[in-house]
Amino acid sequence: MSRYLLNKFLYTVDRDPELVERYREDPRGTVEWWEAERANVILNVLTGEKSSWLKFDDTEREALATHDVPKLFELGAHPFLTLTLCIAMFERDYTEPLGYQLYYAQCLSHFTLPYPDIST
Repeated sequence: MSRYLLNKFLYTVDRDPELVERYREDPRGTVEWWEAERANVILNVLTGEKSSWLKFDDTEREALATHDVPKLFELGAHPFLTLTLCIAMFERDYTEPLGYQLYYAQCLSHFTLPYPDIST
């Protein structure tokens, strides 16, 4: 399990509007593509230098592919990264003010202190 890789996925997808739409429309395909093409690219390094060992485990891959916010939080994904990406993808589906944010809070309401470790 790699909290770093989960958070890297959320961070990089959220910063690219085309990837946000791709992830909304084809989450499983986007996760598979990102893992194969981008997971080992060193963050913020544009030289083409790559690592070779980072990959999601089956639980992480499935949680990302199904947009399972509670499972991502349980696995250590940072809630602010998850929230901002999910707002970009799903806020348009809610008509009431803060509709998605309220849904997100409800999804995580069963967690009590101490929360899962989100450090990387």
